[in-house]
Amino acid sequence: MPHFVLDCSEHIIELKSPQEIIKAVYAAAESTHLFAEGDIKVRINPFKYYSIGGTQDDFIHVFGNIMEGRTNEQKADLSIKIVSVLKSMFPEVPILSINIRDFEKSSYCNKSMV
Repeated sequence: MPHFVLDCSEHIIELKSPQEIIKAVYAAAESTHLFAEGDIKVRINPFKYYSIGGTQDDFIHVFGNIMEGRTNEQKADLSIKIVSVLKSMFPEVPILSINIRDFEKSSYCNKSMV
């Protein structure tokens, strides 16, 4: 159920393959034991056109969307693990960040629920 969507500069997927990045983020999220095995989804959106404070500096920002019910400490640990793995993969990238948002159970719906 959790979704991790990486927005990044296009150059990022030239430094490492998309599959390598996806596997690393998946493994970091899985290592928290917050999610059922096989439920984690990771996607990458590389951007050719962007501005970072008026520059073309490389960046990665992860949007994490998870089902409500985790503590702030659990979400902080998840954030730190994902940023840490990205930092080790991309030490030269100046902007690495993440934010975690909660899905509300009451309004979430997927195909199997209809």
